Amino acid sequence: MQVIESEIYGIREFIDSLNSEKESAVIVEGKRDSAALKKLGFTEKVLEFHRFGGLTKFADSVSDHKNLILLFDSDRKGKYLTRRVIEQLEHRTRIDLSYKKKLAQITKGKVRTIEELDRYGQFLYGAADHGHWEPKNPF
Repeated sequence: MQVIESEIYGIREFIDSLNSEKESAVIVEGKRDSAALKKLGFTEKVLEFHRFGGLTKFADSVSDHKNLILLFDSDRKGKYLTRRVIEQLEHRTRIDLSYKKKLAQITKGKVRTIEELDRYGQFLYGAADHGHWEPKNPF
């Protein structure tokens, strides 16, 4: 995958912005998605949809959150889940899809599943230093 510098900065800002959402819960489909976010430095609450055992149990469990940031995949299944979660929860809590849209803009549509974000880890952090990022020399 070819990565340009603006994508790397965009992903870093994306993760920093997600981390600043203290009153929100980020919802992903499964464990590989949450692992990819954590690999990039996400430190806040991530809920994995598939751990709830169905849409009804999920909706009942998360409706007490002020804000839900949905980061489902852009495939057919992810779009279906997004639509169903909105139908179930739109009158009970705030659903935020802006981060999903931001991610598509940053990666110019290259990242279709959240787990694919882990590809950016090598560009964001050196192998030894996970707290400091330096752009890699493309030459």
